[in-house]
Amino acid sequence: MTVESVFFDLDGTLLDRDASLAAFVQDQYEYCAALQVVEKATFVERFIELDNHGSVWKDKVYQQLIAEYAIRNVEWPQLLHDYISNFHKYCIGYPNLVQMLTWLKGNHIKIALVSNGFGQFQYDNFKALQIAPFFHEVFISEWEGLRKPDPAIFNRALAQLGVTADRALFVGDHPEHDVRASRTVGMTAIWKRNDRRETVAEADAVIDDLAELIDIVRPLLNE
Repeated sequence: MTVESVFFDLDGTLLDRDASLAAFVQDQYEYCAALQVVEKATFVERFIELDNHGSVWKDKVYQQLIAEYAIRNVEWPQLLHDYISNFHKYCIGYPNLVQMLTWLKGNHIKIALVSNGFGQFQYDNFKALQIAPFFHEVFISEWEGLRKPDPAIFNRALAQLGVTADRALFVGDHPEHDVRASRTVGMTAIWKRNDRRETVAEADAVIDDLAELIDIVRPLLNE
């Protein structure tokens, strides 16, 4: 195959969401005195546990924390608003993110994002990584009215970029939503493995560091 485009997931692929969340929660604890009825380390650890790698929206997380620790003088909507408004300030990209994207762009690869999540919230997090100039298109589930693993969101992204599935790679961390779903539409699936996913994905290739993608794409440029 000859690669013409690479599509990326966001959370857990380009954005180190776990590290970003920990940084945000630690600061929120410090500037919100009402949360300090419980030890900081305990609060942060429980928040991250309830969040379950982003699978539980933060309204439920804050409600649970307030109930568990009998937190007073602050309501969960206030905490949620703070999260929505300020999380992007704590976004941390994985190592070699810019290096990898620079190489892809330098080799005339079309680059796009396909992410589940709330539109503006995800887009703000994406912009915070300062990588938007590398991307030709951004597809976020709320804005598209489609959600991975639905094949339709992949097909829409391919059509928008004007590439066929057999000339496209998809890079993501979720075995079902990213790897299996992209393979279903005929894309080559690259699994961005991380510590929180122990499942062996049915991927065409596996990377632990974003820089490894360069070695995968390089031999496919001139086939």
